[in-house]
Amino acid sequence: MKDLHTPHEGRHTSAPSESGNPWKWIPTLYFAEALPYVAVMSISTMMYERLGLSNAEIAFYTSMLYLPWVIKPLWSPFIDLAKSKRWWILAMELLIAAAIAGVAFTIPSPHFLFFTLAFFWLMAFSSSTHDIAADGFYMLALDPHEQTLYVGIRSTFYRIATIAGSGLLIMLAGTLETFTRRIAHSWSLTFYVLAAFFVSVSVYHIFHLPRPTCDRNLRAASASKLMKDFFLTFLSFLQKPQAFTAILFMLFYRLPEALLIKISNLFMIKPISEGGLGLSTQEVGFVQGTVGVLGLTLGGIIGGLAASRDGLKKWLWPMVWSITLPDMVYVYLSYFQSQNFLLINVLVFIEQFGYGFGFTAYMLFLIYYSQGEKQTSHYAISTAFMALSMMLPGMVAGDLQEAVGYFQFFLIVMGCCLATVGVAFLLKINPEFGKKRTS
Repeated sequence: MKDLHTPHEGRHTSAPSESGNPWKWIPTLYFAEALPYVAVMSISTMMYERLGLSNAEIAFYTSMLYLPWVIKPLWSPFIDLAKSKRWWILAMELLIAAAIAGVAFTIPSPHFLFFTLAFFWLMAFSSSTHDIAADGFYMLALDPHEQTLYVGIRSTFYRIATIAGSGLLIMLAGTLETFTRRIAHSWSLTFYVLAAFFVSVSVYHIFHLPRPTCDRNLRAASASKLMKDFFLTFLSFLQKPQAFTAILFMLFYRLPEALLIKISNLFMIKPISEGGLGLSTQEVGFVQGTVGVLGLTLGGIIGGLAASRDGLKKWLWPMVWSITLPDMVYVYLSYFQSQNFLLINVLVFIEQFGYGFGFTAYMLFLIYYSQGEKQTSHYAISTAFMALSMMLPGMVAGDLQEAVGYFQFFLIVMGCCLATVGVAFLLKINPEFGKKRTS
């Protein structure tokens, strides 16, 4: 997400040499940006399941952790009031490392739920603040050409971190469970490994993050003025053409996925007798965190290529069907409870590929709607609505699943696909948006 208050938007005051060697810091910066988000949203879900929480508790508590990403536009202007973005990046990475270590330390305690949730909240707020500073720093440290050149690199390493977190780290925890036969101890060790990594990243960035001269805190602007600017920006966001339709689209296009994402891992690891697939922790980490993320990434790449060639309007409906129809794989898996591991991997790959391809339309529409004088700020507000669209359905997903069972739950998810179709039908998009320009 881009920084809401970007005083340098539309101009660039740092010299290209001030970026140093971008290969020395862009991969590690965006790897570090992704991992805490994955820890809060994905790893925590598996951890709490293994520690004995119900699906309703897991879905509610972990969905509430979306809140810092929902409200981060409220405090992003204040990042400029004190210290540089480089300082914020380093400080938040150390705070994230401390929060991860706090989770690791309190997992074996009798009151682990209260303490681990408190540290996950700290991690979430630190991570969302790190997002603001990192994305703002990216725009300050690089000239416009370099920003375009390295955008694919930052996205690639963000995806690699997603695989490392939701795949390899969960597989590590599962392997430790097998060898130690102590579930809490195994997850505690896994989080200690993650904390040690973050400490090393922070130390690395102390020496390798550049120091662009334009990365200075702005003391001239007061907090009250920044808040006034924010509310004026939000008002201008609501006054844009098709604002009501756009907000509906932001909130409901991903409704099926918002329900599905909180339950899919739990469904896979639950025993056959409880309606699940009975996979081990390692197997779930491989299916969702490796095969699934690869499908998601490939679908996103192909979606981006398609939209860049022919425009968003032409590809909107193929993307709508792509993000909805593959959810049927969970209806199939919950009905037959297949034990064929290869088949499970293939079906999850298909579903995640479809989601990655269809999600392209969502992200492109956020860019499309944010166009104009305050593009950066409007995009930040749009992504806040995106986080809200995942938080609210996720909070009730567990209660709904426990009330009706897995098979009926996944049927309800398919029914919610009508919301995706409905809000897409309301959109009006310029046919030229996203098309490759020809000379």
